[in-house]
Amino acid sequence: MARVAGVDLPRNKRVDIALGYIYGVGRITARRILDKLKGSIDPAMRVKDLTENQVGLLNAIVSKEYKVEGELRRELQQNVHRYVEIGCWRGVRHRRNLPVRGQRTRTNARTRRGRRRTVGSSRPGKTAAAPAAAGK
Repeated sequence: MARVAGVDLPRNKRVDIALGYIYGVGRITARRILDKLKGSIDPAMRVKDLTENQVGLLNAIVSKEYKVEGELRRELQQNVHRYVEIGCWRGVRHRRNLPVRGQRTRTNARTRRGRRRTVGSSRPGKTAAAPAAAGK
């Protein structure tokens, strides 16, 4: 099993697709990585056909030149924490668990806000002024 950047790549997939299983590596980044290793790894090759040497080359390129997995997640988390600390708009939205990028929240936004909780009186037609008026 090929292990690159702490991730086990799926054995039966092509190398260019399998690299996408690493957090922070998409199709384009995978293609760039394989372009750097043009002579030694064919993008159409299956992961199970890679030699130990080729896996080592992939691991070296990914770890040296790209932020992936834990390092990338940590950096993104620090960015969000910084927004919250300085109190900017994005930080306030993160703190309140609301959409950050300007989406509407009157309807939708269920993923961020959670399940609907109805707010209001439980029985319609009953108001606070009604008992006082009935007494006169």
